Amino acid sequence: MNLSIDIQEREHHSIIFVQGEVDVYTAEQLKKSLIPLTEETENLVEVNLDGVRYMDSTGLGILIGAWKSAKKHHSHLKLVQLNNRLMRLFKVTGLDQMMDIHPIKQGGNQYENV
Repeated sequence: MNLSIDIQEREHHSIIFVQGEVDVYTAEQLKKSLIPLTEETENLVEVNLDGVRYMDSTGLGILIGAWKSAKKHHSHLKLVQLNNRLMRLFKVTGLDQMMDIHPIKQGGNQYENV
């Protein structure tokens, strides 16, 4: 039931680092941190999920809500550093086809910023 969130902001680019478990007990904390970032017009909101060990359907719901909010406010939501377990969750639900998702590259933990 532990969740840690760290936000770094630059002009029109917010990076939110999420660590721990995203579930029914912690999802509201993620929502309160993430949704306001997606409501900023023309903002790139990058969610780094490298430290997420577990996510349930409540967490998925928060990310879907953030994706919809970003679209509504002409912003962009990008999920990065998804481990194999999280990537499988997004594939099973079909969310990988609609969201901008960048899993952890094989052989390393780094990704290239676009």
